[in-house]
Amino acid sequence: MKYKEIFMRRALQLAKNGLGMTSPNPMVGCVIERNGVILSEGWHYKKRMLHAEALTINNIKNKYLFFDCTLYVTLEPCVHFGETPPCVDLIIRNNIPRVVVGIQDPCDKVKGLGIQKLRKYGIEVIENVLINECRFLNKRFFTFYEKKRPYIILKWAQSDDGFIYSYSENKKDNWISGIHARQLNHKWRSEEDSVLVGRKTVLNDNPKLNVRKWFGINPIRIFIDKKLSISNSHFILDGSQHTIVFTEKYKKNTENIEYIQISFEKKIINQILNFLYKKKILSLIVEGGKKTLESFIKENVWDESRVFICDVLLKSGLKAPEIDGIFYKKINIDKDQLKVFNLR
Repeated sequence: MKYKEIFMRRALQLAKNGLGMTSPNPMVGCVIERNGVILSEGWHYKKRMLHAEALTINNIKNKYLFFDCTLYVTLEPCVHFGETPPCVDLIIRNNIPRVVVGIQDPCDKVKGLGIQKLRKYGIEVIENVLINECRFLNKRFFTFYEKKRPYIILKWAQSDDGFIYSYSENKKDNWISGIHARQLNHKWRSEEDSVLVGRKTVLNDNPKLNVRKWFGINPIRIFIDKKLSISNSHFILDGSQHTIVFTEKYKKNTENIEYIQISFEKKIINQILNFLYKKKILSLIVEGGKKTLESFIKENVWDESRVFICDVLLKSGLKAPEIDGIFYKKINIDKDQLKVFNLR
């Protein structure tokens, strides 16, 4: 088994191809190897399509090749019937003698049961190979099942002197960040299930909150509008993509738009996250503005913050949020600087 980390790294590479496509399923990569040679490989392309193990196994037409081979998979194979049959049963039927698993599945329907069944049928199982990398790959999936809420990313852009918005008439319509930072933001939207803003952001910026500068699936748009004061002339209510409005008032749902009543006398963030959990929405980008971002920060309910420090001085305006997190990395994007922090 001297190759186990090499082939697990390849499985991780493959799994990443599913980013933004598989939710609410995890990203999974799979490799079948014999005597140091890859016989087949694959990943979970998209929800409702074949799982990585099934795709990789089905690619091999000569089943005699399974003799003395090893299957590597980044996440424990499923043991239950969902939209596809259990991968564990397929592994057993094809007499694959060894399975190397990156990390155990946190979902209660699996959670060790897949590994247990494989061993019951005499299959050698090696666990926890590159476990940290496999967990990081599916940080959204693990957060969802362990914390019972989506993985939350806070994102904003601020000037070099610490403002996110200028009240000056000749500046308020200008972008703070550069074109490549804005393109990266669209890439991020394509990778997550949903994006949230507050009422003031809708009024001030009239955002579309879709994916235009990148290829991918539009996220679910979410905004908070206590009194339903946002008019239908705003892009966010154009019905072009799934949109959720949290409000205290009752309004009948329309095509692609859900109106969800919540109590503004109770913790708003908790109510939103509980609803998203029930809807199996695994991830959320919070794009602001300041009040909305600070409500997540105050409740200490976030996982990652992505802050663009932009090469511009506003001198006055709305101060950027302050966050106390663990510094993770810094990336230069043209004249802008991206700083990423994780929750302590």
